[in-house]
Amino acid sequence: MIPRIHKRGTRSIGLLHYLYGPGTHEEHTDPHLVASWGGLAPDPGRADDFAATIKDLQRLLDQPLDNIDEHDRPRKHVWHLSVRNAPTDRILTDDEWADIARRMVAATGIDNPDNGAGCRWAAVRHADDHIHIIATLIQEDGYKPDLDHDAARAQTEARLLEAEYGLRRLNRGDGTAARRPTSAERHKAARERRERTPREELREAVRRAVAGTQDETEFFDRLAAAGLLVRCRIAPSGDLLGYTVALPDDRNGKGEPVFYSGSKLAPDLSLPRIRERWTTTAGLTVDGAEEPPPVGLRPVDAGPAGARRRAASAVWQAVLVVDQGDDTEVAAQLAAAGEVLDALAKTSAAHTRRQLGEAAFAFERATRSHVRAAAGHARALRRAARELAYGGPVLGRGEDGATTAMVIDMIVFLVAAAAHWHARRGHAQQAAAAREAAGHLRAAYRQSAPHPMGVLHERGRHLALPVQRQQAAIVQAAVPELAGRVLGEAAWPALAATLADAQAAGHDPARLLSEAAGRRELDTADSIAEVLVWRLRRMADLPADSTAMHPAGTRSTLPSRGPAAMSGQRSDQRRKAR
Repeated sequence: MIPRIHKRGTRSIGLLHYLYGPGTHEEHTDPHLVASWGGLAPDPGRADDFAATIKDLQRLLDQPLDNIDEHDRPRKHVWHLSVRNAPTDRILTDDEWADIARRMVAATGIDNPDNGAGCRWAAVRHADDHIHIIATLIQEDGYKPDLDHDAARAQTEARLLEAEYGLRRLNRGDGTAARRPTSAERHKAARERRERTPREELREAVRRAVAGTQDETEFFDRLAAAGLLVRCRIAPSGDLLGYTVALPDDRNGKGEPVFYSGSKLAPDLSLPRIRERWTTTAGLTVDGAEEPPPVGLRPVDAGPAGARRRAASAVWQAVLVVDQGDDTEVAAQLAAAGEVLDALAKTSAAHTRRQLGEAAFAFERATRSHVRAAAGHARALRRAARELAYGGPVLGRGEDGATTAMVIDMIVFLVAAAAHWHARRGHAQQAAAAREAAGHLRAAYRQSAPHPMGVLHERGRHLALPVQRQQAAIVQAAVPELAGRVLGEAAWPALAATLADAQAAGHDPARLLSEAAGRRELDTADSIAEVLVWRLRRMADLPADSTAMHPAGTRSTLPSRGPAAMSGQRSDQRRKAR
């Protein structure tokens, strides 16, 4: 149940005509009164003379205004609350909606039935799933109601009503969420067949533009490159005070672009809040096409693949901070993690782009709470976001595709840690958002991992039998509590190949495996072997794409292009045998 207090108005008759009218596109069906103050209000929806009755209702609602001097009357005296159920909720009766209306006006301070004082109000139902309540903000005795925190009171009452009426239970908000699209914005988006409202599209576009930026010039250049219309608010001194953005194809009735300020999109997208990020990231360099990679990096570490490898390392360090750091440090890591997700979604291959975009969209809610981020933290994650943005799009194959799977695997654990952190602190909405993001990330992983894991699987299957036994013994010695499950998983050959790669690269595979398994719990992993593959390849600095690696103990039949190539090779061998 979602109660929403709308902007106050000056004309009761105008709102009544909307409530009893057909709606903006004939969506109002059978408008009628379900409850009112004292049960005394006439119902235009059931009257023979609609015009006269709606005027009578307006006069009765506004009559308390005559009890006070004109100069003491509130300039905007019309209060408006809508209460909407979820689409999956059962359809309530008029009597049930009437009870909800009475409890809402009592909870918000509009009515005070216990003391016999209150404002005049009326509740109108014009659809199965919601009602509207209109009230005049002068009590019968001439006093003005106490409406401090009326929105919070309505939310609290809604949570109680959900439980009592068996409706979908929503999480309690804390005032840090981005503004919801208005009903008018939703209807407009539906008419124009948009998947999201312009407000939501702009919020996503601005978040992606700000990910990894370090100054105003870069930020506004990215907004322009994204195709947004941008206006800047300049002080007489010449200082930049703020900005507004619009979609080129989103116009009002006059044909003018509809602009939104950053703060109207989300609390952390106002210019002052964005500047806070820049104060902690000055001097970040870009590793990518526009600058040479840092000295000492292999060629494979440049471009999209290198950006993803370094992002995986930064994400893993962030997981440890979320598990062990203080709250202000964790808040900084989560805000920066949102930037990494935005940058990853923006540069991902086509087959993972949608799920990563949905993950970033969902996780946005988990990046904000009343815990203020500590300045100067999460520099590694913000640098990772910057490198992802400048590394450019991936092709989804080879090292690019494999490193995408690697970084997604790491981010799943970071997002899961964020969900636990929020849940422990009672941040219900943020915890739910993180869990939703984790679901999208797991779907993206399933789309990105099959090819690189398939290559590793084939390489593991073709290790010499003594080498396979050696790797199994290493697992049993290093992680005895996990050995039974790991050795039985479908991904075990891929882990065996990775252990062999690590050994060939000069590492102690047993020590490395023990450290990788002990870094964090593995109970929530769909495949422990796959998780260990990516942890080991990152820790040992092994290529995520293993097609070029030939560790000792691999047979001469090792395929060079994964499972498909191996199948073709076996077919050739059978033909030669015949």
